[in-house]
Parts: sequence; structure tokens; C-alpha cells
Amino acid sequence: MQSSRKASYQETLVSPVLQPVKTETATKKWETNEEKEMADSKESTSSQEPLSPAARLFHAPQFNCTILTAIGCKTSINPGVIKMGLEQTLMKHPRFSKKLVIDDNKCGSKSKWESTKVNVEDHVTVPNLDPNMDSPDQFVEDYVSNLSTIPLDLSKPLWEMHILNVKTSDAEAIAVFRIHHSLGDGASLISLLLACTRKTSDPDALPSIPVQQRAGSHFSGGFRGLCFAMWTVLRMIWNTLVDLGLFVATMLFLEDTKTPLKGASGVELKPKRFVHRTVSLDDIKLVKNAMNMTINDAIMGVTQAGLSRYLNRKYGDQSEIEDGENGKKNNIPKSIRLRASVLVNIRPTPGIQTLADLMADESNNPKWGWGNRIGYIILPLTVGLQDDPLEHLRRAKAMIDRKKLSLEATFSFHSAILLIKLFGAKASAAIARRVISNTTLAFSNVVGPLEEISFYGHPVAFIAPSVYGSPHALTIHFQSYCKKMTIVLAVDPDVIPDPHKLCDDLEKSLEIIKDSVVKREHDAS
Repeated sequence: MQSSRKASYQETLVSPVLQPVKTETATKKWETNEEKEMADSKESTSSQEPLSPAARLFHAPQFNCTILTAIGCKTSINPGVIKMGLEQTLMKHPRFSKKLVIDDNKCGSKSKWESTKVNVEDHVTVPNLDPNMDSPDQFVEDYVSNLSTIPLDLSKPLWEMHILNVKTSDAEAIAVFRIHHSLGDGASLISLLLACTRKTSDPDALPSIPVQQRAGSHFSGGFRGLCFAMWTVLRMIWNTLVDLGLFVATMLFLEDTKTPLKGASGVELKPKRFVHRTVSLDDIKLVKNAMNMTINDAIMGVTQAGLSRYLNRKYGDQSEIEDGENGKKNNIPKSIRLRASVLVNIRPTPGIQTLADLMADESNNPKWGWGNRIGYIILPLTVGLQDDPLEHLRRAKAMIDRKKLSLEATFSFHSAILLIKLFGAKASAAIARRVISNTTLAFSNVVGPLEEISFYGHPVAFIAPSVYGSPHALTIHFQSYCKKMTIVLAVDPDVIPDPHKLCDDLEKSLEIIKDSVVKREHDAS
């Protein structure tokens, strides 16, 4: 059985027979050398394209962000198969086959994407590791953390992969991607990576991703429906105006309270440490269904509860909340302002099937629909121990429901683009950095495959995406995969020296909330 599966996968890596493409420069005979040089110049220009405003923003010194994703595999990784797979898929994407070029002229510096010949060997690093090393988990954590101190090489396309064939507590080997944020937003890049995978149960099938259904109106037409629509529009206008006012205030003076979670100025330049913890997605769904809310509501409530446990310990006795929240002293100061910058896609992410089809197309298809089209909202978090742990969920849901009736994310995206066009990327990055740095943390949730997948024939154990270069000491990502949810933390170790303890608090909070839901359901029955 195993040999047949491997053969089937190898067939997917065999390149189709390509027919030579006749171009004008290849077939036409030029009358003079000047005509040929002009044609060559025109062809060279067509291989270049300017950076989008968002891409320029992510290359500004104050906002130079890189996406880092660790993929744990259930088997050791074959570097040769991975390299062949990358050549067949990822390297066909225009952004992964172009390098950043900065043209210095009399008018200043202008950056462009320029096509270049990509050698997969230059992008894949396979260190020689001792498989019997002591503390392999700590080694991988240190290795990945060290990557945040090394800038990507600008002489080649801005991505790379590291293959770590060392067994950890939750994987037989680790593949680590580093991709500059200017290549695309996180959701698009994760979709692109997933388009390079196949179902383990069916090596020819792409992964299945749950489709989010938009809720429709609960009212039919007629007078009641018209009144409801008008009321909804009025609420959206009011919420947007309030959020824009708070947005401007945050840019000018409104800063979060100094807590053990908030970084100081310059935190975006410091090395980050990346840790993750895998919990049961079924437990989160149980909470979600019992409380009649979304997955986003549930994980935000769990995040509030986990941060409350962590801060309560930092402000008080180390042993005060080891057994849960009920009956424990709340050491957290009152009136703490603690907010999260939540990234929001303002356009549909390219589908996995679409990306797979485009990568299979040998032509330079212009319909990738690519780029950074993300806005962000500022979400106030309620921290403090609650007599009823489910109160964390109720407050999270109330705030998220309100934010859904606001155009804050769209405003933040278009205002950033406008500022870039008016004042340049550096000025816009300084403004964006000021807004985001006045909040405490960044938060993101990415939906993953419903079933087990294989990455170029290697069954995947977990997916752990994160980012560094943003002005936060704490970034929290939730990534679903199969029946698991991976919580990924990127922290400044000088601010949060015990990230594993924070993972413990998040995991414990989910357990307490789930137990409270089960008890409530049992009492109701």
C-alpha cells in the first residue's frame, strides 16, 4: 500500500511536456542592432512591475514584516522530493520568482519586482542535525527564533524554507517557511501553501476548507424588513464614526495601559520567540454550539480568559490561580485598557483550487488576484477574573458583533493606501506603526483543512503560522487543522520571558470554559 501511494504522488510531480513558445524576439530578424536593443529593453521592462502601495508599506523600516510558518510532519522529510515539489508549484507563482530591485535615480529610489531565474537550492536550507540530540524541542525553538534576527536576502526572491529533520514532541520533522509580507497577506500565503498539499487519503485531491456562510437577514420584505434595513444602516454609520474617532485618537494619544504584555518602543526590531500549543477543535466547537456563537467568538473569549489568568499571576502571588478562577482574588488593576489589532481580509482570498490551477498553468497567468488587501480593527479586550468563566465568551461575542457592523477595517486599508500615495511609504508606515504600537497585541485566526493533508507526500501533523516585524511584544495566531486548533505565540522574550506559561493559561482557560458549558448543559437537562 505504501509503495503504491508514493508512486501515485511521484506521478503528480512529473512535469508535463511543454511546447516551445514562439515569441516575437525569437522569430523576428532585426534590421539593426538598435532595433534589437530596443526590443530587448521592452522585454526587460515587461518583466518588471512596480510594488503595490501595501508592498511598499511592508518594506518600510518601521513596518518590515515577515511571515514565518512551521509545518510539522509525521515522517522525516525528503529534501529532494520537497525541492522537486517547489519547482512544480510554488516557484511558478510570479511573486516567488521575482526579486526586489531598487532603482536609484535623480528622483529618488523606486522599488520594483523583477523576474529572475530561481534556483531552488538557493532557497532551501537543510542543516546537518544530530537526530539523537538532547532537547530537540528547545533546539527547534531556538533555531526558529534565530531566523527572526536574519534579514531575507534581497538578491533573490524573498522566501526561503528550512528543513529540520529532528524528532520533536509533536512531529518527526519540521519545515519552516519564511516569506516576506510584501509578497502577500497571510491568508493568501497560507492558501497558496495549502494549494501545494494534497489529501493524505487521496493524493490527487486538494484539501477541503470550510466555507464561511454569511448570515442573511432574519426579516422578509415589507415594512418590517425596510425598518430593519434602515436601523442596520444607521447602526453601521454610528459604529463606524465611533471607531474612526477612536482610531484617530489612538494615532494621536490614546495608548494602552503599561502591562506585563506590552512592549516598549523599538520592539519590532527585537528577536522574537515562537511557541505553539495544540488543543482540541472539537472542544472549541462544543463551546461555540452551546453558546450559539462563532469559532471567532469562542477563541476570542478563550484568549481573554487566558490573558486574564496570566496577568493575574504577574500582578499577584504566583500560586493564586492554579486551580481556576472561581473564588480567587483578582489582582489585576481596574480600568486597564488592553486592545488587540485584529487583521481582517477585505476581499475574498484566492481559492485553493484556483491557486492550484494557476500553478499548473505554464503561462504567466495574470489572474492571480494577488496582493496585500488587509485592514485591521482595534478590538478592546476585557481582562480580569470572572465569577462565571462564560462571561469571557459573552463579552467577546458582544464586542465582535458590534465590530461586524462597522467599516473600520475598510477605512484602515484605504486610508493607508491614500497616505502612501500622498506622503510615501515611510510616512505611512510611521503612522501605521504609531496606531498599532499603541495597542497591546496582534490577533489572527486562519481556517485550515478539514482532513489530514500531505505536503509533497509528507503527512502533516500541525501548521503554525506567525509573523515578526510588527510593533508588538505579543502576537497570537489560531490555526485550525483537522480536528485540532494550534495556538501560536510570537513574543519578545524580554517582555514575556515565559511564553509556555501563557500557552498553559490559554489551554487551561479553554478547559475551564468547556467544563462550565458541560455543567450548564447538564444542569439544564
